[in-house]
Amino acid sequence: MSWSLQKSPELSDLQFEQWNRLLEERTGIQVAPHQRGFLQMQLTARMRELGINHYGHYFNEVSAGLKGMVEWLVLVDRLLVKETRFFRHRDSLEAVRRLVQTRINNQQLQENFEAWSLGCATGEEPYSLAMVINDCFALAGLEPLFGITATDVSQPSLQRAREGVYSSRRLEPLTDNERRRYFRAVSQGADNWQVTSGIRERVCFSYGNVLQVAEMPLVPMDVIYCQNLLIYFRRWRRREILNELARRLKPGGMLVIGLGEVIDWVHPDLQRVADDRVQAYVRRR
Repeated sequence: MSWSLQKSPELSDLQFEQWNRLLEERTGIQVAPHQRGFLQMQLTARMRELGINHYGHYFNEVSAGLKGMVEWLVLVDRLLVKETRFFRHRDSLEAVRRLVQTRINNQQLQENFEAWSLGCATGEEPYSLAMVINDCFALAGLEPLFGITATDVSQPSLQRAREGVYSSRRLEPLTDNERRRYFRAVSQGADNWQVTSGIRERVCFSYGNVLQVAEMPLVPMDVIYCQNLLIYFRRWRRREILNELARRLKPGGMLVIGLGEVIDWVHPDLQRVADDRVQAYVRRR
């Protein structure tokens, strides 16, 4: 019987722990017991493509040498959750809008306004940030001197993000005004829309593993946006990541995370924003 017709082998407890440990070591992400079926499905799908019929053999394949690292990049793209959409949490984005507007109104803009989107997936989040920030500059009649760094561990996702092309279904969370101002039809009669060049040019997509944030350049940021990413890490690791992100905020800068992602973290230099609709922190001057 060919491998493609065989029933998928069950992932044993030992194999599940082995793969889970590798994923956490390389990405920091844990696979919960209830996600075991998802892990097994993704592993067996890739193993079929490669003609490998044993979890142990495939584990050795991705664990050793340069070839293994290349294969790991293919696999991790399938294992990581990439659930995202435009304006996924509008209250958080509106908090960013208020920060930018306050800076403009009080003439507190210093050089470029810099933001960082972690775990950017296919780009919807950093492009949403860019639209909000651009709105503020346009309303004030100012040249859009801002930039957004967007990082992720999935190279295929980063490539799709750079292209900035989305189906009309992906644009449903946007208002008519947002669609009209920030998207153009890719071709006549097509169902695909591309983010305008003026917005794409403001976003720099690059590889970045949040586990290595301490090793990244200490570039001061006005906004650090890290939503729906920390929930996949252990509590102690969440605190380590947040402490490193706090170091990278400019005075008065804002750190935005998902509501309820962390409930036991405080930082001596940061004060939580007094708004129950968001979980955001501002660095004291």
